[in-house]
Formats: sequence, structure tokens, C-alpha cells
Amino acid sequence: MSCDIMKEVQIFLNNLLKENDTIVVATSGGPDSMCLLSILNNLKDKYKLQIICAHVNHGLRQESNDEKKFVENYCVINNLIFEYMKIDSYTKDKFSENEGRSKRYAFFQELMNKYNAKYLFTAHHGDDLIETIMMRIVRGSNLKGYIGIKLINNNIVRPLLFVDKKEIVKYLNEHHISYVTDKSNDDESYTRNRYRKQLLPFLKNEDPNVHLKFLKFSEELEEYNNYVNKIVKQKIDKIYKKNRLNIQELLKEDKFIVKKIIEYVIIEIQRENIFNINDRQLNEILKLLNNKSNKKINLANNYIARVSYDELIIEKEKDMSNYCYILNDEVNIQNNIIKIVEKSDEKSNFVLRIDSKEIKLPLMVRNIQNGDKIRVKNLNGTKKVNDIFIDNKIDNSKRLSYPLVTDSDNTIIWIPGLKKSNLDKEIDEKYDIILKYTEGNNE
Repeated sequence: MSCDIMKEVQIFLNNLLKENDTIVVATSGGPDSMCLLSILNNLKDKYKLQIICAHVNHGLRQESNDEKKFVENYCVINNLIFEYMKIDSYTKDKFSENEGRSKRYAFFQELMNKYNAKYLFTAHHGDDLIETIMMRIVRGSNLKGYIGIKLINNNIVRPLLFVDKKEIVKYLNEHHISYVTDKSNDDESYTRNRYRKQLLPFLKNEDPNVHLKFLKFSEELEEYNNYVNKIVKQKIDKIYKKNRLNIQELLKEDKFIVKKIIEYVIIEIQRENIFNINDRQLNEILKLLNNKSNKKINLANNYIARVSYDELIIEKEKDMSNYCYILNDEVNIQNNIIKIVEKSDEKSNFVLRIDSKEIKLPLMVRNIQNGDKIRVKNLNGTKKVNDIFIDNKIDNSKRLSYPLVTDSDNTIIWIPGLKKSNLDKEIDEKYDIILKYTEGNNE
């Protein structure tokens, strides 16, 4: 590798690669990825590398087919494995950068698994790092976000972060390496392109190697972030369980640690369903913690954050549509079962005994309605169902779906597991219907 400016890249790769490594290289055919592919190809014999070149066609430009042929031809000449994917459709037939990235990296992961590859290499360079960090500072992010693009992130490696675009082009010219150009990179309707064309020249004029200063900044932030996460992990078991945070324990911590714990929980949840949280949402959650209201904060991807008594809960919002079922044998509401049984010796609120002559059949199971009241057994007058929920600390999110048993005149005769109406009979009284409630796990 003749360019002195690529010396850092060479040193990094020599320290990273081992003999017989299998690697996947994300290759668009543009100058950055062709530079990276060329550098790794030059190391192929030294380390006996198996290189898989991964090319994705996003189906957006007419030139895409030509770009595929260009990359594939390079692979044939250099005896590299070529893997290709075309994205045929997007949600609502509209291109989204996030969706495109998600599908692209899913393809890369498939190849990693298929070839049992050790690393995925991408061609992000120093200028990309500057643009990413500056965009996130302007938009607002968190400590992890301000790190920008990591040199090594799990098995994803970005060795070109040591160099900028100018150095990449110089390398390509010196080694007579062809590449394709994407005209959309000149379109200033894209935010990143505006940063590239308007902000980068100013920073480069101040210091031609400013990208190395940003790389140092990024690496120091990563060290801070790793240290904070170490502290968070030491505290999390006492505070967090199953999407729920103990507010009393949480608020004993410094505000910064509180925010990091919330971010940690969201990252844990994203292992199943990705969604992001911004500064405004995080600050709204902090307000919830302090005023203990039952309000909720809407997050992305139909997730919500809400406070219920002494817990902060982050979860998918449940469908709270109304329901009403005839109780012939049994009714199952979110794994909570109400059924007619032949006998039971229980005297708890989980069993109801009634005389069919005192009600209008059939029995019904429905959720709460505005103004619902019940004549509670051994209590004069009526009581609001919602007040009973509050007394029993029923989660706000569960109240709308909690099952109530009524007769056909809409008289509430039972709130299963909580309260019986005055129509309930003792074991030694006259009755001909026994209902039993089994509470399931509907978290």
C-alpha cells in the first residue's frame, strides 16, 4: 500500500486480521467501498482471506443494474465471492432510509451466518464520522448517539475512519481503481449532503486532519459511555424487571444515571422490537417519574411509557377496543378465564354463586363502560367500578380490558377476583350457577 496517508489503516488491519479469516465487505461500487475492497483484496494472499463481496440494489435508480455488473465484474477478475440482493418493495411503496438500512444489514447478517464470517467491513470514513456527529449534535441525541460511528461495533469494522474522502480519492487514483458515482450525493435536499458541502469545507480549512480529532472525540465518548454502562449494569437488577422500573429505587440515583438506566432499558426492549427515543420523550418520562401521574408518553413503533403507582412501564400499547361475550361455558380475556363449573368449595372473590331466578340470562362478559357501578355484597348502596380498580391498584392499562360479569339487563354481578355483588350466595344458600375465575399472565 504505497500511500503514507493509508498507514493507519494498514496498521489497524494488520493488528485485526488473522490467517484464514472469512470477511464480508459491503460494496456499493462507489469510491469509498471500492477503496476498502481494494485494500482488503491486497491483503487476501497475506492472510489467506475468504472475501465475500455483498452488493445491495435499493431499486431506486436506473444506474443500479450497471453498478451491480461493475461490482460483479471486479469480483470475477479478483476471484472474490459476489453476493447480491435487490430490494423490490418498501412499506407503503415509499423508500425510507431506515427501512433500507434495516433490510441491507439483515442481508449482511444472512451472509455472515451463511459463510460463518468473522467480520463485516463497511466503508464509512472520517468525513462520514464528522457529518454524523455534527448532525446528531444539531438534532439532539444522547451520549451513545454522540459517539457517531464506531471503529469496531461488535463484528462490524470500519477501518476507513482513519482517512477522509480526499485521501480515499488519492488512493484510488494512485492505484488506478475504477468506481461508480451516485448523482444523489450532490442533491442538497438530503441533510447529510448539506453538511458535507457546507460545513466540512469550513472545518477542513481550520484543520485538514480534523477528522482525526473527531475520531479521538468519538473514542473518548465511547470510553465514558462504557464506564457509565458498567455502573448502570451494577444497579439494574435492583431497579428493573420485565419492562418495569421501580420508581422509588430509580429516583435515588443521580439524574444522569436515571436517564442512562431508562436508555439501557429501551435498548434491552429493542432486542425484540426496535424503536428510538429522543430528548423530548426522555424529558417527558422524567416528568412522569416526579409527578406520579397515570399519563403516558407515546414512543415510536406503538410503544408507550407510563407510570402506574410506583412503576415506570415501557411496553407495546394494547388494543383497548370494547368487547362483550355471552358466557355459555367459558370466556377467555387475555388468558384470564371465566367459566361455569359444577362445584367449588372456595369462598374467595374468585368464585361466584348465583340463583338464576334472580337475574336475567344469559350471562355476559364485557369490559368497563362509563358510569359503571356495582352493588357490592355486604355494603349499602353502590360503588363505582373504577373506584374499585383504584382501591385494588389495578394498572391503568388493564382497567379498560378488565372483565366484568353482567346479566342480560346489564346489571354488574361480579368483578372477578375483586368484588362480588349482593347477588352472590353463600355455600349453604340456594344457587344453581357457580362461576370460577382463573387469572392468567397478561403482561
